[in-house]
Amino acid sequence: MSARGRELVGILVASVIAGVALASVAIARDAEASPAVVRYGLLFAALYVVAHVVLRRTVPAADSALLPLAAVLTAFGLTFNYRLDADDGARQALWVAIGVVVLCATLVLLRRDYRVLESYRYLFGVAAVALLLLPSVPGLGTSVNDARLWVDLGAFQFQPGELAKICLVVFLAGYLREKREALAQGRLKDFGPLLAIWGAAMLVIVQTNDLGSALLTFGIFLAMLYVATGRALFVAAGLGLFVAGAAVLYNALQHVQDRITIWLQPWTDERVFCAVSGTMEFRQDCASYQLVRSLYSIANGGFGGTGIGGGTFTSTDGTELIPYLRTDFIYSAIAQELGLVGAAALLLCTMLFVVRGMRIALRAQDGFSKLLAAGLTFGFALQVFIIVGGVLRVVPLTGITLPFVSYGGTSVVVNFLALAGLLLVSDRANRPR
Repeated sequence: MSARGRELVGILVASVIAGVALASVAIARDAEASPAVVRYGLLFAALYVVAHVVLRRTVPAADSALLPLAAVLTAFGLTFNYRLDADDGARQALWVAIGVVVLCATLVLLRRDYRVLESYRYLFGVAAVALLLLPSVPGLGTSVNDARLWVDLGAFQFQPGELAKICLVVFLAGYLREKREALAQGRLKDFGPLLAIWGAAMLVIVQTNDLGSALLTFGIFLAMLYVATGRALFVAAGLGLFVAGAAVLYNALQHVQDRITIWLQPWTDERVFCAVSGTMEFRQDCASYQLVRSLYSIANGGFGGTGIGGGTFTSTDGTELIPYLRTDFIYSAIAQELGLVGAAALLLCTMLFVVRGMRIALRAQDGFSKLLAAGLTFGFALQVFIIVGGVLRVVPLTGITLPFVSYGGTSVVVNFLALAGLLLVSDRANRPR
């Protein structure tokens, strides 16, 4: 069977998984599988089959596993967003459709040679900083959970930091390819533009209290620098700078102190001051309420889970037990209803996606392609680690999304844009020389 044939089979399997999962939600909610669920399943299959056809025409030699893996991950996301809120599930389905359209359009536009992007690397760097700065503009930015991440344009809201990540990866891939030999020799003057763009991006992120994206950006920066130069010393120096910067931020920003305290001591035996109510409360009933309820949710799932539709996410009066469940904490919902088995299956899909992406980077034939694929893949992997690690209390909790799964239009569309980049690099790497 050809690579594209295997891809089509994978898409059909993902469509069956999506259809069965959505039917399970409908049966748990209404005691029957309505015709609407069947239509959703068929539309899901048709959407990815169209994407498959576009791949056949534009990138016939591209990796055959990436699109089916993305389909499985979006199936997870659609199922649980629909299970938690039917209206949000419908909106998420619309964003997935828009993301697939963006994927196809990117492949068509850049099918001849995506390396033309390298010529605009500095423009991408400036665009990344501008996008990160947008939420700080008075009248445009809005705050959610103490972080200024969103730009509000009336009926339309989007998160510019998500798109900024792609711009930063393109800038770093272009600049590091050009300067990799000089950087490997340690010439300080060649670090100037690189550190200026990175420093500006980090400064803007700290101003918006989006420390999760700051960590993600820093990690991508270090990973791509190591791939370009092969110098572990640069990574060690970068980690040292990160520790020093974290110490400064811990002493300067109350927001950072709160996050570390919640991470280290989510439960207290004595009442502490609660900034939300202005009274003395147990920390698990105030600042760490969200994290603690998430951990209870995961523990309730056990090994096999409660079954789709059998989890408990609201109180008797309809109040959500875990705030921001569909965005920051959707992994908790998956772990409760699918148990350790289902949560591990989700992480296995993300691991397979990362393995295929790194394989593409290894097979790439030029420096820009290699760095682009490595940056996009490592960004995906680090984002999964940060959000899942935060939910499981491995690292301090930060408010970023689980790729392809969490509710949010900007995140979904940008993930499909990153997928398009990996497919383009894969197609060029696999074609006969």
